[in-house]
Amino acid sequence: MRIVVSEFMSLDGVVQAPGGPEEDTDGGFAHGGWSHPFFDPEVVGGAFADALAKAEALLFGRRTWQTMAAAWPERAGDPFADRMNAIPKYVVSRTLSDEDLTWDNTTRIPGGEAVSRIRQLREAGGGCLLVMGSPSLVRALLREGMVDELRLVIMPVLLGGGKSIFPGDGAQRPLELVSTTTSPAGAQVSTYRPVAEKGKGNEKGNKKEKE
Repeated sequence: MRIVVSEFMSLDGVVQAPGGPEEDTDGGFAHGGWSHPFFDPEVVGGAFADALAKAEALLFGRRTWQTMAAAWPERAGDPFADRMNAIPKYVVSRTLSDEDLTWDNTTRIPGGEAVSRIRQLREAGGGCLLVMGSPSLVRALLREGMVDELRLVIMPVLLGGGKSIFPGDGAQRPLELVSTTTSPAGAQVSTYRPVAEKGKGNEKGNKKEKE
């Protein structure tokens, strides 16, 4: 499966607590719900509906899964909510047990096995494995080169600090801009895909010639 990451993001790269004030207050974060003024159903909502429609399964970190699991089951009857509830889901956690998986169709991936298990899912083929939120998990996937597409809803606000999905390891990771759309409120819905490192294809060709 292709791993697709979909995020609400501030202009300074923060993805923490876009949905509400109590969603994630780690580090004293005080701007929860910051995405609301820039949300519109057609462009921003449409981008997430499209990503969900194309997904074969969802992948979450523990905190994001718990937030979603507390919200979506009670919204049954709405087409988007019904899709969220019915689709297969994976949650990476070191603390949750199988008995805690109250959201339908959820499978637990133990934290210590996350990279290997997710790599197996990625290599198994099929459709898209969609990741929402889950900044710690996304950072790990980016470090491992396991993200096939980034769908970023970049909103015109500076938050001055908070959680990011980007690794801080000093490595360069070139991306290709595949598409971008701007909403009436100034949110940019942009899709990026990794660019293969220059020379890798040539190295394979040169090796064959030498053989």
